[in-house]
Amino acid sequence: MPSAHPPAPAEPAATPGSAAREAAATRPSALGWSLAALLREWSARVDDVAGDLPHGTRGYQVLAAVVHDAPPTQAALAARLGIDRTVMTYLIDAFEGCGLVERRQDPADRRARRIVATDHGRGVLEAVDARVRQAEAELLGGLAEGERAALRALLERAADAVAHDEDRCAVVARATAPAAG
Repeated sequence: MPSAHPPAPAEPAATPGSAAREAAATRPSALGWSLAALLREWSARVDDVAGDLPHGTRGYQVLAAVVHDAPPTQAALAARLGIDRTVMTYLIDAFEGCGLVERRQDPADRRARRIVATDHGRGVLEAVDARVRQAEAELLGGLAEGERAALRALLERAADAVAHDEDRCAVVARATAPAAG
């Protein structure tokens, strides 16, 4: 005799990886820990490869901003990177002493000085950039090349969504600054 009730729907067949996705969806988020661990390790590795620059990672950020952007004023560079203006004076003095940058009078404002990379500074940054790329490749060495590219793209998109009006160097400078205390 046929049943008046339709048969119960069959349980969906498990798909590869579905158990892992389900387990990941129920455990606490590890995003904060993951980002902090990667940033800590990135900062340490960049400090190691930027050792020939004054002030390590911070110096790398300063030189990169000077080389890759329109020549900033010293005050604008300090504000952009989140560095106290007095400290920036000492940083630029050190960079000038190494022949990496020079201060030039701003033709539009005789009171202001523009920070301009020298040819030597551009060459030094090119070499440090290559070492930073290598350190990043090693840091993400547990991922396939396509995964590394996807991770970089996703992280950049997520960062742009929350800090779209902010200078990238300033975001990194704040994140890697030692905690006050």
